[in-house]
Amino acid sequence: MKELREIVKAYDAAVHAGKKTALAAVVHLDGSSYRRPGARMLVSDEGELTGAISGGCLEGDALRKALFALSQQQSKLVTYDTSDEDDMTIGIQLGCAGVIQVLFEPINPNHPSNPIQLIRKALAIRQHAVLVTLFDLSDKKNMQPGTCLLLEADGHLSGSQPFPALQEDLTAEMNRVLQTGKSVFRHFTGEGWAITAFIEYLQPSVSLVVVGAGNDAIPMMQIADTLGWDVRVADGRNTHARPERFASACQVLVSRPEQVLEQLPMDERTVFVMMTHNYNYDLAMLRALLPTPTPYIGMLGPKKKLERMLDELRAGGVEVTEDMLEKVYGPAGLEIGAETPEEIALSIIAEIQGVLTGTKGGQLKRKTDVIHARTATQISIKKING
Repeated sequence: MKELREIVKAYDAAVHAGKKTALAAVVHLDGSSYRRPGARMLVSDEGELTGAISGGCLEGDALRKALFALSQQQSKLVTYDTSDEDDMTIGIQLGCAGVIQVLFEPINPNHPSNPIQLIRKALAIRQHAVLVTLFDLSDKKNMQPGTCLLLEADGHLSGSQPFPALQEDLTAEMNRVLQTGKSVFRHFTGEGWAITAFIEYLQPSVSLVVVGAGNDAIPMMQIADTLGWDVRVADGRNTHARPERFASACQVLVSRPEQVLEQLPMDERTVFVMMTHNYNYDLAMLRALLPTPTPYIGMLGPKKKLERMLDELRAGGVEVTEDMLEKVYGPAGLEIGAETPEEIALSIIAEIQGVLTGTKGGQLKRKTDVIHARTATQISIKKING
């Protein structure tokens, strides 16, 4: 979501300066690529780039294609075949062995539901959402409808698409993606028309709550901020929990542990790391956090400390279930030989990422299969009657 926020910010600046812009988006991939479908880049008519659709190998040509789409004021679908070994510009230098479909959309600032405005709506509220991009793979000279629909978690639908017969089935697919949390690709065919849809699942940013405002909390905040996570800091000491020490945090709380959760927005993308180095504060926070929907509670310190806390909670009448224990990680972090505060922060952030994505954090060289499952980009076909 950080990239999308930067794109919206760059778009606003460009509009204010009277510049024209186009949005380049990876809408499909067959094989391997540095970036996955959903990667986006904003291009201004002065050649300014925000975001990325590759590791740098496609951006030069993509700039030219975006400027051409701007000059024509028409969306263009371009195929980059990085598996072509005869292509000295892309294939050999990149070596990703993938076929990448990139859609270039000129942005009309006067259109209330242009792609940037739909993305802006998705970012404005902390909800899951589904974004639809329509494109024609069969004939790239045909109309490319582009980014056209947004479904929010509360059921609100924004935008429009040019195929009335498609609306019911497309809306059903969007709701299905909202429920499953997985993006899909669908090819719809009707009487005299055919179109492919990238139905993209958008998640809110990770919200990291660092419980503890010591010096070791600063690199934790800095790494999370680099990832585009929302960071909040809570501590009982007003000498430590000061906004000037955590400038990029969106919230800094001085609070008793029992009152912290009352002051925080919280959902299944909110995670906690306890690093106050104060046993009683951490114990009170753990008691408050166990019944919540958070998927991750990280505890600094040895395992014996956590076991002692759990024993005290049970002795005090707290029922500690297996489901509760599943989300408690102590000692927090992946085993990477971390010693310094920065290394420890890296290991914990990496563990959180793995927990949220359902991966184990092993070495990729040990992986016997491809990094990303090929089934994730398979296009299923559905015939529309009417």
